[in-house]
Amino acid sequence: MNLCSILLVFLLSFSSGNTAYTANGKASYYADRMQGQRTANGERYDKNQLTAAHSTLPFNTLVEVTNLANGKSVIVKINDRMPKGSRIIDLSKAAAKEIDMIRAGVSRVTIKEVIPEEKQQDVPFVVSDTKSEKTK
Repeated sequence: MNLCSILLVFLLSFSSGNTAYTANGKASYYADRMQGQRTANGERYDKNQLTAAHSTLPFNTLVEVTNLANGKSVIVKINDRMPKGSRIIDLSKAAAKEIDMIRAGVSRVTIKEVIPEEKQQDVPFVVSDTKSEKTK
């Protein structure tokens, strides 16, 4: 094995398979005329919900969208598809309002997948309540 191969194996062995998706690009938002239309996952589009369309992320993925012009962020759920093109995400009107991009129509954003924390144990650990020999 040469040095490059060893280095590659070393780097790949420490890379995590749970890396969150991130991207930079342009975002737009749905027109009001889309209200009530079916999205790609079967839900009806509701302009008052915090949802979005993405070309490849799985449905129900949560992503944080940050408007690079003002630093405002919103977390949305992916429930629709969009063609690959000049934009990286299409937001619901409510999400666009949250990050103040209604007036601009299209804004430069960063999107980052939100990884939900591991579910905490529903039932607490049982702590034994045994009495010592002295209390008998």
